Amino acid sequence: MPTNTLPPPSEIALRHSHALQNALHAKIITAGGWISFADFMETALYTPGLGYYSAGAEKFGHAGDFVTAPEISSLFGKTIARQAAQVFELIGGNDILEFGAGSGKLALDLLLELEQLNCLPRRYFILEVSADLQQRQHELFEKYAPHLASVIHWLTTLPHEFNGLILANEVLDAMPVHLVVWQNQHLYERGVTSNHDAFAWQERPLIAGELFEIAQELPPHKEAVNHHAFHYLSEISLTNRHFIRTLTQLLHRGVILLIDYGFGQSEYYHPQRSQGTLMCHYRHHVHGDPFYLPGLQDITSHVDFSAITHVALHNELQLLGYTSQANFLINCGITEILSQTPADNTYQYLPLANQLQRLVSPAEMGELFKVIAFGRQIDQSLLGFSRGDKSRLL
Repeated sequence: MPTNTLPPPSEIALRHSHALQNALHAKIITAGGWISFADFMETALYTPGLGYYSAGAEKFGHAGDFVTAPEISSLFGKTIARQAAQVFELIGGNDILEFGAGSGKLALDLLLELEQLNCLPRRYFILEVSADLQQRQHELFEKYAPHLASVIHWLTTLPHEFNGLILANEVLDAMPVHLVVWQNQHLYERGVTSNHDAFAWQERPLIAGELFEIAQELPPHKEAVNHHAFHYLSEISLTNRHFIRTLTQLLHRGVILLIDYGFGQSEYYHPQRSQGTLMCHYRHHVHGDPFYLPGLQDITSHVDFSAITHVALHNELQLLGYTSQANFLINCGITEILSQTPADNTYQYLPLANQLQRLVSPAEMGELFKVIAFGRQIDQSLLGFSRGDKSRLL
């Protein structure tokens, strides 16, 4: 989508973006005229007070830039509560740690359902890097469930050890990615330069280091070696890998549940996906220009689930399941939760039925979004993966 067809920003928003653009230009100049795209993305999304996730603009829901599953329907959080309850039963503990809790809607729905199931956790930790989002989460609980406010504990750093359920919904896709180009038998990293107050792409040879070693092992490299005039661009997230490695060191006993859009490696680096998966979200429009109004738009990449699985298994976690969001929610009983609302009560039932359709339909979120679970000291199958397991695609 050409960016000139996108809704224009307000004057205040434009000034905000210009301030972040100035910070980005300064960063590039300080670095000698070139930064990796991962550095650009990190700065655009997380610079305190200026980055997309660190400033005060509305991001989630109809007034923001995109809609997440918890914003679509309370059915999502209620269904995940069924999985959480089983995890508590398996490990004999009941703490939850959520990363990137957004508006707080998932935490709210999940806790209200766990309360109904007489399975309320002792503590619900939220690790939130954005002071603005933390304040919104606090306000949400004060408004809708003040009696549960004492269960919530906001963290700014990770605990040394954790027992329980670790949860991250649409967190991995917003972590910085490097852009790598496979061309013939050579590897390049595509980074960002500053050119007359505008940003521009520039590729540099990639010849050593962690990124180089990973890129050499991926499917496009094999194609590049064997085919003349081969050109392939895609993303590699070192941050995702480091994040999972951190979780493996943190988790003593329990389950890590990750929900996001993405693929296993063979699908992620498919020959037909030669331009990568980088996407930008601005006021419910999707486009491919990460240089457009930094600070006012989300920048994301699909998740390589094979990559994070490799890290988890290498660090002695169990792979407990990998499936589509549709399969996971159905396995956990989302249709039974819907049936608690009488079908003849059309005023309440029809909106919920439509919301369920958005969550599980292959044409909506049902197939592109995946759910993966890792564990330590878990000796039973998880409810959410009882049917439709896709682990063979990893």
